[in-house]
Amino acid sequence: MKNINSKDFYVKEGEKVDLKQWPTLIDPFYKSDQDFKEIIEGHVRQLSSLQDIFYADNRYSLLLIFQAMDAAGKDSAIKHVMSGINPQGCQVFSFKHPSAQELEHDFLWRTTECLPERGRIGIFNRSYYEEVLIVRVHPEILKAQAIPSELVKRQDFWQERYHSIREFEKHMYRNGTRIIKFFLHLSKEEQRKRFLKRIDDPAKNWKFSPYDMHERKYWKDYMKAYGEAISATSTRYAPWHVVPADDKENARLIISQTILDTLESLKMSYPKLGGKQREELQSIRKLLTNKTKKNA
Repeated sequence: MKNINSKDFYVKEGEKVDLKQWPTLIDPFYKSDQDFKEIIEGHVRQLSSLQDIFYADNRYSLLLIFQAMDAAGKDSAIKHVMSGINPQGCQVFSFKHPSAQELEHDFLWRTTECLPERGRIGIFNRSYYEEVLIVRVHPEILKAQAIPSELVKRQDFWQERYHSIREFEKHMYRNGTRIIKFFLHLSKEEQRKRFLKRIDDPAKNWKFSPYDMHERKYWKDYMKAYGEAISATSTRYAPWHVVPADDKENARLIISQTILDTLESLKMSYPKLGGKQREELQSIRKLLTNKTKKNA
């Protein structure tokens, strides 16, 4: 098996991203369907083991952000990669159209209360990045946010939003949250094929919406918005990874390896008991042992 180097998909801080130059399909890291199954199952077992230590260590939290065009495979990637994670230590949130209450606050407000606690993994299926993606492609959405017009008209409006995001993520990092951001890079042609599958398969009809087709018209605008957002917000403390997504299985392997690399880089360990606590445990052990003998 060819080794997966997660750094190959890492966007360096300050790097200008032109998504036309980033592949949507690369040589697979697996030889067959069975090979893929064995590799992903191995990754899942490793993640499960590391999550156990992560939860017990209770010092860090991990936030995974998934962004992509429709049909890129975000949901299935989350489902397969995180299948071995203990549900008690993982939370998944999906952010779509903001509610009336959410519109009365700044654009980062609604995601803040969903951030993972220490020892837990949080997954954002879409995120506050929608505010510099779909809102940038459709600036009329800003009217619903009731932001003062003099602020919206400023030439640096979007740059200031990027700045707010960078500072927000830096604040999280300083407080123990490790952030990995994935952009699942899908080609327009592959999206067309997946849309057709959703239409042709009755079991997948529910996944398709006419709105998805409507947004497809803005493909170039979205690619530009994604490229600029990734360029402006990929930092050493909250890096973006551009994952080739035309091959769903390959994308899942890249994502799982990247998460493993991040968890393994943390200095985690199971809590160690002090001398007094160990003595208490031994005393309890003696009581339990004696009761067992009496009941024998």
